[in-house]
Amino acid sequence: MKMSNLSVLFCFIIVVFGVAINGLASKEEVGIYELQKDEFTVKFTNWGASIISLILPDKEGELGDVVLGYDSVKTYMNDSTYFGAIVGRVANRIGAAQFTLNGIHYKLDANEGKNMLHGGKKGFSDVVWKVKNIEKDGQSPSITFSYHSTDGEEGFPGDLLVTVTYILSGFYDLKVVMEAKALNKATPVSLAQHSYWNLGGHDSGDILSEEIQIFASHITPVDKSLIPTGKIATVKDTPYDFLKPHTIKSKLNELPNGYDINYVLDGDKSNKMKPVAVVHDKKSGRVMKLSANKPGVQFYTGNYIKDLKGKGGYVYQAHAGLCLETQGFPDSVNHPNFPSQIVAPGKTYKHVMLYEFSIKAQ
Repeated sequence: MKMSNLSVLFCFIIVVFGVAINGLASKEEVGIYELQKDEFTVKFTNWGASIISLILPDKEGELGDVVLGYDSVKTYMNDSTYFGAIVGRVANRIGAAQFTLNGIHYKLDANEGKNMLHGGKKGFSDVVWKVKNIEKDGQSPSITFSYHSTDGEEGFPGDLLVTVTYILSGFYDLKVVMEAKALNKATPVSLAQHSYWNLGGHDSGDILSEEIQIFASHITPVDKSLIPTGKIATVKDTPYDFLKPHTIKSKLNELPNGYDINYVLDGDKSNKMKPVAVVHDKKSGRVMKLSANKPGVQFYTGNYIKDLKGKGGYVYQAHAGLCLETQGFPDSVNHPNFPSQIVAPGKTYKHVMLYEFSIKAQ
């Protein structure tokens, strides 16, 4: 399909399923929602407030979907890879699924051995979000999802009101704004957007030949369970050094499975926007530039994907996509030297990401 002079087009499609909520049969609207701006098309579902496809042209004008995913929304309900989802209340891992806050010890829902991953067995990726608002008109169409996380959910303290807004903010730009207000108790919050990207196309094979640059001079090393040790280490003279762009595969053989590590982003340590990474697929010419306002980014290369049937019947294997999950540092609740993730009652957490896509002819 070639690029054309399409007018700006906005389209929303809703599909309704009956799903089980907290073990009870309940009629909930689980939909597919599409934002389109010329050839730039992004689809979402309110199951996990997920991105399920992102379509844009390559250097030949051919359109391609650069996000891994499934054909059916029902498949997302049984997904264990977090394809495209918003993860939380706390993204990444919490060691021993526990922490102490204001003198109170909280035991959380362990779902990866003795540890918690991405909010527990039923984190934000496995709930139905409400469609709070849709802006169909203008140059920046958007959709906002909301979710009320209750006190004690997965072991976390306090009620939390969460919103995620996706905005087509530029020609090929996607802005993501995640906000969470603590209503009555102090609580840790660290949300992440968990899309798997393959700029060659979701069905083009692995991402190992893609070039990546990550604007981070340090990482947070982990133990064998991928829990941070609490140290902050330089990337210099290690396979984690992407300060200058090079292919993902160039140093992959120095690692046991692939990349799955939190990078400490360089630049302003405040909540201001900062460059995170640039990914370039030379074959398609597609480029993805990411910036965000959080201190870390988890770089993950889909190491454990195996024989997973995706969109169009294509079968995904290891390294079929890469994740760049901007975030607070993993297990921050148990490491006082890491930036705090605690949100006080009445205060609002805000996490902004900006994906800027472009095309390089050469």
